[in-house]
Amino acid sequence: MELFIFFASLCLCLLLKPLITQLHHLLSSSSKPTNKNPNLPPGPSRISLIATFVFRGKSFFELGPIISNLRQKYGPLITVHLGSQPTIYITNNSLAHQALVQNGAVFADRPISINNLIVSNSKKIISKSPYGPTWRALRRNLTAGVLNPSQLRSFSHVRERVLNNLIDAFKHDSKGEKAVFVEEYFRHAIFSMLVLLCFGDNVEEKQIREIEAAQQRLFKNFHRFKLFIILPKLGKFLCKKQWKKLTEIVTGYDEAIVPLIRSRKKISEQEQDTSRKDQGGVFYVDTLLNFQAPEEEENLKEVEIVGLCNEFISAGTDTTMTALHWIMANVVKYPAIQAKILEEIKGGIGDDQRKFIKEDDLQKMPYIKAVVLEGLRRHPPGYAPATPHAVTEDVELGGYKVPKGTAVNFLIADMGRDPNVWENPMEFKPERFLKSSDGDNDHRQQGFDVTGSREIKMMPFGAGRRICPGYGLAMLHMEYLVANLVWHFEWKPADGEDVDLTEKFDLTISMKNPLRVHLTPRF
Repeated sequence: MELFIFFASLCLCLLLKPLITQLHHLLSSSSKPTNKNPNLPPGPSRISLIATFVFRGKSFFELGPIISNLRQKYGPLITVHLGSQPTIYITNNSLAHQALVQNGAVFADRPISINNLIVSNSKKIISKSPYGPTWRALRRNLTAGVLNPSQLRSFSHVRERVLNNLIDAFKHDSKGEKAVFVEEYFRHAIFSMLVLLCFGDNVEEKQIREIEAAQQRLFKNFHRFKLFIILPKLGKFLCKKQWKKLTEIVTGYDEAIVPLIRSRKKISEQEQDTSRKDQGGVFYVDTLLNFQAPEEEENLKEVEIVGLCNEFISAGTDTTMTALHWIMANVVKYPAIQAKILEEIKGGIGDDQRKFIKEDDLQKMPYIKAVVLEGLRRHPPGYAPATPHAVTEDVELGGYKVPKGTAVNFLIADMGRDPNVWENPMEFKPERFLKSSDGDNDHRQQGFDVTGSREIKMMPFGAGRRICPGYGLAMLHMEYLVANLVWHFEWKPADGEDVDLTEKFDLTISMKNPLRVHLTPRF
């Protein structure tokens, strides 16, 4: 279908002069420097990249690996021409640190064009807002509110509710040594946690399922946006029906959560700022309903609250789920890792045969944190961040001049697997994040800085001023689930199968062959 559309587009362009002009503009860029930006880093031509997607059957989500393969030819900085403006990809750890940390303010903006994507149309969302007072206020509202460490502790009952449902589902569906694919269980658990933190702990399971179904319809159709990303105006002109259908899918996801926002607003008005302490804290939507915009800015409209709630749930669901999926795949593939996790748990709680491993217990379990960090290093959720950065002024980087407004992105998967930074980078070895004290089995946390403020060795959450504000929440969820899942079940490959760690490039870097396991309850 994409090949047909491509050739049909060329034929129509022979008849329609305005379209010829646009297509000529889109396909005329090459890797050679232009008069407008004479010092941009080198890179492949637009024609060669489009040909890679159309004629070689590559997915748009394989752009990261495609660029990675060009490093030897073009160097650590590569200019990519797709869309209306070029994007510079940084593939080197030290250059990433120089950009995001040493020149953090300069690289903290977002490209204007990224705000025109359909999924963020007419909404203010933190990840795509331009660098400025509104972005700072929205981010502060999130980090000082629902993501504040003291506030996160007050949501322990939410995590226990979701964990209990997950364990019950595993026990029920694995009866009689029946093998289960765990990916969808993980997705629903993470999604449920985020929905409850966003809209309140009175949201029912049925409502969560309805919102999740709407989100999955959007994600499963995301590959169909490829034509509109590469050829936005031409794609909308030629494929009006498809564009309309995709718009309806996005709108359907928005409409699924509007009733929850209005319900919380009604509760807030009735309780007159009681903060709902009886329910365990202030949830994200509560802070958005009471958000005070900076001077000369209007307070949030409902459509903008919808966008921010969507961002909170969507940005954290598949990324965290994918990371957890990879981590547990390695736990199953390497029984020695699973044995060490179980041993650490027993050592941390002693003779207390409690039902759940609690958040406070995790502070005494450095090996579990190391397993999570190694999973993020070896298997980051995405090859590159979904949203590029943009520079706020002309800046020099790696011997090239990066003009103001230029989009910049990062190959985070390559950075976590750089053999110049990591010994045997393709090996899954949690011990690299630990240091021994008096014996080989006496480990304590090395104090690894996942934010990259001192040095970027990996950046699964980004780095600098635009680092993912939810990285602490994601780490907590992964450590909490890994500990409790190993505590409750013995994990083994299904029917003696070997765990396949082959990657598949989609919205995230997922497992080509999802993890299928036998689960044996330990209690």
